[in-house]
Amino acid sequence: MIPQGVEVFVAVEPVDMRLGFERLGGLVRERMAREPRSKALFVFFGKRRQSVRVLTWDGTGVVLWYERLDRGLFEIPLPAAAGDTSVLVSESHFDAIFAGLATRANEVPKRLH
Repeated sequence: MIPQGVEVFVAVEPVDMRLGFERLGGLVRERMAREPRSKALFVFFGKRRQSVRVLTWDGTGVVLWYERLDRGLFEIPLPAAAGDTSVLVSESHFDAIFAGLATRANEVPKRLH
């Protein structure tokens, strides 16, 4: 689904799913202390955990993916420490999250902030 070697940062706080490219890019800078045009994937969940938005830059422009589950909830990775605003996950962990699979038993999140 994603190119190999891409970093994937998952926000641990839910966001308003109406937010678009610019505002999500601002949250990447404000909450994650990252650059939205770094070719990393930035993952955001809605308050009810039924929807997810993924922001990335493909080299020519900003791309925004949106997924909403018909049943079940997305599982947000746990932060490594209190106060962490995002979690760095592996590509396979991201694939499992995006597919709506349970992941907590599979991988321990890496500490970012």
